[in-house]
Amino acid sequence: MTTPKRHILAGAFGAAILATALPAAAQQRPAGQPAAPAAQAQPAPAAQPQQQQQAAPSGSTIDAIRSRGTLVCGVNTGLAGFGAPNSQGVWSGFDVDYCRAVAIALFNDANKVRYVPTTAQNRFTALQSGEVDMMARNTTWTLSRDTSLGFDFPAINFFDGQGFMVKRSLNVQNARQLDGATVCVQPGTTTEQNLADWARGARVQIRPVVIERLEDNVAAYNAGRCDAFTTDVSGLAATRSAQQNPNDHVILPDVISKEPLGPLVRHGDQRFADLVRWVHFGLLGAEEFGVTAENVQQMAQNDARPEVQRMLGRTGGLGQMLGVDNAWMVNIIRGVGNYGEIFERNLTPIGLQRGPNALWTTQGGLQYAPPFR
Repeated sequence: MTTPKRHILAGAFGAAILATALPAAAQQRPAGQPAAPAAQAQPAPAAQPQQQQQAAPSGSTIDAIRSRGTLVCGVNTGLAGFGAPNSQGVWSGFDVDYCRAVAIALFNDANKVRYVPTTAQNRFTALQSGEVDMMARNTTWTLSRDTSLGFDFPAINFFDGQGFMVKRSLNVQNARQLDGATVCVQPGTTTEQNLADWARGARVQIRPVVIERLEDNVAAYNAGRCDAFTTDVSGLAATRSAQQNPNDHVILPDVISKEPLGPLVRHGDQRFADLVRWVHFGLLGAEEFGVTAENVQQMAQNDARPEVQRMLGRTGGLGQMLGVDNAWMVNIIRGVGNYGEIFERNLTPIGLQRGPNALWTTQGGLQYAPPFR
């Protein structure tokens, strides 16, 4: 390969996507995250997803969850800031908080969740088979997943894009300098196809090193088996933050794809899809209206704005329309906070800025909730 030239990352990696400059104070794992159940999660069995639409398990997903008494949520095997267990098996992270929010809507109890770690390869089979009720891990909304795999993506809770991370010692300044380089990538992901598409279009020779598990990809990258590691920029920031010396690694400024991430559920149960969708919109609406974990009870009693009254259950009966208590959003916000609080608690410490994940009302963000009426 052409010997990669090495460089220093200059702040934000792209005005159109996200900023990933990691401040010194953010080089530690986030502390003081909200309590989550100490679930001893078992990995989903390794299997290939069926490339055709699968029939959902019979009956209502919500009824099955309530009968079982626990929401079963598919998560990552461990990704800092998004979903990872601590040494006691307690899960926390951005995606984990979405599982907790759905559990609160159904049970008013954030602890009624069992977390099932899934890989990029077995995540879809776990959802298709009914082993998990929903998936909350970094998964890109694509046409084929929405149709032939038989899933619904209720919402986009994180706008992302694919990038590259290299060791600072390589002095690489942009992705085109990776001509001839080896790049670690996970199979069964949009990342693998994006890498091939980008390299072809950019006329850059890339030698993929395809490794299934994220942890093994990172280990191969650290051991020098690959010159670069590619995944969504959020995943790169999470991986970088967990390194012994984060400043030894650089996220290049190139963003080569659109990656709209969000929770997903099975086709065939619109009632459950609606609930997951409006949990997300409720978290956004709460941030837009200034409703926080600290003030939600007071605002539920005193805020006179009609939409806030409907969102917080004083009027309108919106919770009943979703099959939950009318105080569902009060309970959720009290338990996990609004979207901004979830982001700041989990993702700001790993060096991610809001970027397109800011509200539509501030700095041109893309996050937008339909009206509560």
